[in-house]
Amino acid sequence: MTPKGKINRDIAHPSFKTILGSVSIYRYCWKAIELVWATNRKLTMAIALMALFAGLLPGAVAYIGKLIVDAVIVAAQTGSKADLDRSLGFLLLEAIVVIAQTGIRQAQMLAQNLLRALLGQKVNELILEKALTLSMAQFEDSEFYDKMTRARREASSRPLSLVGRTFGLIQDLLSLLAFGGLLLKFSGWAVLILVVAAIPAFIAETRFAGHAFRLMRWQSQEHREQVYLETLIAREDAATEVKLYQLGPTFLKRYQSVFQHLYRDDRNLTLQRGLWRYLLGLLSTAAFYVAYVWIVVETIAKRISLGDLTMYLVVFRQGQTTVSNILSGISSMYEDSLYLSNLYEFLDEKVEPEIGHAISGEKPGDGLRFEGVFFTYPDSDIPALSDVTFHLPPGRKLAIVGENGSGKTTLIKLLTRLYRPTAGRIFLDGTDLTDWDVETLQQRIGVIFQNFVKYQFTVGENIGAGDVTDLDDELRWREAAEKSTASPVIDSLPEGYQTRLGKWFKGGRELSGGQWQKIALARAFMRVKADILVLDEPTSAMDPEAEVEIFEQFRAMTPEQMAILISHRFSTVRMADQILVLNQGRVLEQGTHEELVRSGQKYARLFKLQAAGYQ
Repeated sequence: MTPKGKINRDIAHPSFKTILGSVSIYRYCWKAIELVWATNRKLTMAIALMALFAGLLPGAVAYIGKLIVDAVIVAAQTGSKADLDRSLGFLLLEAIVVIAQTGIRQAQMLAQNLLRALLGQKVNELILEKALTLSMAQFEDSEFYDKMTRARREASSRPLSLVGRTFGLIQDLLSLLAFGGLLLKFSGWAVLILVVAAIPAFIAETRFAGHAFRLMRWQSQEHREQVYLETLIAREDAATEVKLYQLGPTFLKRYQSVFQHLYRDDRNLTLQRGLWRYLLGLLSTAAFYVAYVWIVVETIAKRISLGDLTMYLVVFRQGQTTVSNILSGISSMYEDSLYLSNLYEFLDEKVEPEIGHAISGEKPGDGLRFEGVFFTYPDSDIPALSDVTFHLPPGRKLAIVGENGSGKTTLIKLLTRLYRPTAGRIFLDGTDLTDWDVETLQQRIGVIFQNFVKYQFTVGENIGAGDVTDLDDELRWREAAEKSTASPVIDSLPEGYQTRLGKWFKGGRELSGGQWQKIALARAFMRVKADILVLDEPTSAMDPEAEVEIFEQFRAMTPEQMAILISHRFSTVRMADQILVLNQGRVLEQGTHEELVRSGQKYARLFKLQAAGYQ
């Protein structure tokens, strides 16, 4: 059965397990209160106190209204000034209570708006803080992305909504107690009618809330696809290809198709919900008019006064609204709790703990060693690396070559602890990478990835990002830019290192692919304390002359550092002290350029093919 079919079945025939789940989901009310309390205690306390007073005032207004009517009738009959003054006194008292009621309502709205802004920031910070602890495997899992999308959707509004409804429920219960106390003087049956007539609508609303939530979870991937299509159509980094290949209308049509599919499901749910709400609302209306006739008959029979008539009609109508609000609030709390469960499902996601604490190696100066390393990506049966073994001493330069998909970038991900080997061990200065303190380890490594990030910040911030401890150190920026040969590019920009890059923000300047690579390379050079530099296709967008210049300067400026270079250009690779040839995740050959050319195997063939292209 499809997930959608299961949703419809659950709505038609809710199981005992579903009912238990409906009850248990309310545990998030307390979590929401804790979250709101942690956000701002004073505002939370103020909202709670105002809910208490706001719950008692409607009953007081109804009772004072009765006193006014009865006093007016008496004053009209007697013509006494004392009775008239008494009527006006009750009227003044009602005005004071109504003014207080209005003031409390406005104060509640003000406090909730302030708290909503603070809470939205708090929840987003919790989500972002959690994201910083996640592993690469989690980021590359599509199902996990759906979970993150669900957590972020309405996450900033639902906790406050849930707390607001909780306080509103307390407020309405106090009002209902006041109304019930007044109605009990008339008849206990009236109170029973008041409550029972609202129950069917509550049951339907709760069931439809569950339906809407399960539909939302089922649609998560489609919502994410919509966002992705929006990005392709509206982002500058995709605009060139989208326009060149005339993909815009196709993407827009697909975007519309996804929306229509989502809309059909949402429309069907909305229509069903609206129809049932209307039909069950008629039941509440009928109950009111039954009570109306009953009260009128009692008044005509002179068993209650006109003031009682006025009070009971107001109390029954407001009581009916209050009961409806209570049950609707409970239903909405259930819906809020369902959405809030998405947030806590994400925040409670298990994160593999970092167990390493070493800040220095057992064999200083031993360099980097891979010993029989295997790695298979999650949800894959084919190893990305198989039995990889090599040793890179300090000061030596290693080049890794191989076809796309041969495992080159995977090897770098293992070195930087973004992943852990499935089998085998990696050592740095004689200590297993898993035993190193992760921050200490990553400070020893400077990396420029093939798909480096183009930060839409200033030039200086783009370079300084390589070492957050000196993010704003302009002298360090200049030194790193000199090493990467980016200085001429930066000097040509209108504001130098203060020029904003990219086109996302006003005044930004776009760079060519090669210029961006020089900026990213400078970012790697910011790590002056790093004794391992990793360059993953760092010059793929540069011309051969610029590439040779960069690597000659690179060798000269890093005599004591280990370096790992991934490149498809053999003019660069041949500068390395050692070359590793990967094929389908395995080490096919190792040696110097001259040794590998003499061997006549794959490296030699690839070198001759590339050399022939330049002849």
